[in-house]
Amino acid sequence: MDNESIKNMLLDIQPSKLEFTVTMTGKESSRVNGLYKPETREILLHNKNFKTENELVYTAIHEYTHHLINEEQIELSGGKNPPIKSKSHTNYFWAKFHALLDIAEEKSYYKLDVSLSPELEQLTKEIREKYIEPNGHIMHELGRSLVKAHALCDQANIRYEDYLDRILQIPRTTAKSASKVGLLPDEDSSLGFDNMKIVAGCKKPDEKAKAVEAIKSGKSPDSVIAMMKKKAKETDPKKKLEKERDRLTKTINELTHRLEFVEESLANL
Repeated sequence: MDNESIKNMLLDIQPSKLEFTVTMTGKESSRVNGLYKPETREILLHNKNFKTENELVYTAIHEYTHHLINEEQIELSGGKNPPIKSKSHTNYFWAKFHALLDIAEEKSYYKLDVSLSPELEQLTKEIREKYIEPNGHIMHELGRSLVKAHALCDQANIRYEDYLDRILQIPRTTAKSASKVGLLPDEDSSLGFDNMKIVAGCKKPDEKAKAVEAIKSGKSPDSVIAMMKKKAKETDPKKKLEKERDRLTKTINELTHRLEFVEESLANL
């Protein structure tokens, strides 16, 4: 593949109105496989890092995801370049990236097929059957036991948090997640603990059912989380910006008060 064919492939996966370039650097990098520059809208691919075209395509789609999100942010800001965020690999990024990979597979640009390695295929089966599913069952039972322990602590006038901290020595966040998972139906435990936490985080029964269906259909955890959050396209851009403005105003006021306190403290030393 050359630069132009890579660009055409990306546009075929999802069109972009924002002009961009694709450049294979002809270099090898120990730090990154590719890079997207939002200011100049350049996708750089260190093609010497890749052994196969499949690997090249994966990285090209990764960097193109950054470009598409950059395009979305420019549209939301009314055509202005958005500020560079410290965290670019958000849940929304991974969800969008995985959605683009699905399209790339449908169009035969990319392939994720563990059957190409019989040994890997067998190991994958063992990981699911020996670790992921049993872990789900264990954490499901743990959650049920913790719910019962909480009730018994209340009856005995024992502080449940102290019981977790110093008797069971379980982090409270883990206990909270396990307790929520313990309320799910038995059949959901085959999803594994981490996926069960996603399902347990859904408030409505129909949302839980949709999450379970999405996980069983092969959607990535990030994709399921993004789906349940009803991301950017379902949100009024104006309301979203107003909420961000309010958050920023609150943060600025808090930092201003803190700065005044620090300066006053320094003056008194």
